[in-house]
Amino acid sequence: MSSRASVEAGTGASSDRGASTRSALESALAYHFVDPELLVNALSHRSWCAEHGGPSNERLEFLGDAVLGFLVAEWTYRRHPEQPEGHLAKIRASVVNARAVADTARIVSLGDALLLGRGEAEGGGRDKDSILSDALEAVLGAVYLDGGHEAASQVVGDLFAGAIDRAAAAPGVSDYKTRLQELTVHRSGDAPRYALVTEGPDHDKRFHATVEVAGEVFGPASGTSRKRAEQVAALLACQALEGREDGGPR
Repeated sequence: MSSRASVEAGTGASSDRGASTRSALESALAYHFVDPELLVNALSHRSWCAEHGGPSNERLEFLGDAVLGFLVAEWTYRRHPEQPEGHLAKIRASVVNARAVADTARIVSLGDALLLGRGEAEGGGRDKDSILSDALEAVLGAVYLDGGHEAASQVVGDLFAGAIDRAAAAPGVSDYKTRLQELTVHRSGDAPRYALVTEGPDHDKRFHATVEVAGEVFGPASGTSRKRAEQVAALLACQALEGREDGGPR
């Protein structure tokens, strides 16, 4: 048993929760690891490692950053042959920036599966853009090592193809509430309606947002601010509605 597995085995319920959240993450990614320790490593923030030992996810993040950049470029090149080089570069930049990658991490609830030190966890680390974006890149690096180019390409396509297409239509646009407003006005004339639930103490408050469009509810999406939660809920709605316009889910 690895040193990290030994630590988790000694924590009882927290070990069960860790295994459960990793399994949920694999389901959300539609990829199951042959070597589950790669996923554990990808989710191990340096604050966790400082308290419990073992390698952090920083090396995998280094690899995953390159994997994500290349595969988004490849997907963009193949999906949009009409776009010139300058627009392709703008599309890639809008998809792989830290904020956009973090929002994608929120969609698959990656923050729930992170291994964080106590101080980082209590300080809202599960919803920090920098931690989430680095961790998702680390996960993609782990997928690449575990399953190769084809597996990594499939995961990146599932996660980012919609964002690539939206960026191709309007490079640089990342305000999903505005985009959803435009979509719903175009489709039905009705504005989207947001609902919000809050939980937790004032120093660690969490916001859970849903958005209703023509009677259909999307979400919930979570964040450490109302704006962030509503943006991610709007992103979920945009992905679903635009996917239907293109002929169904990708």
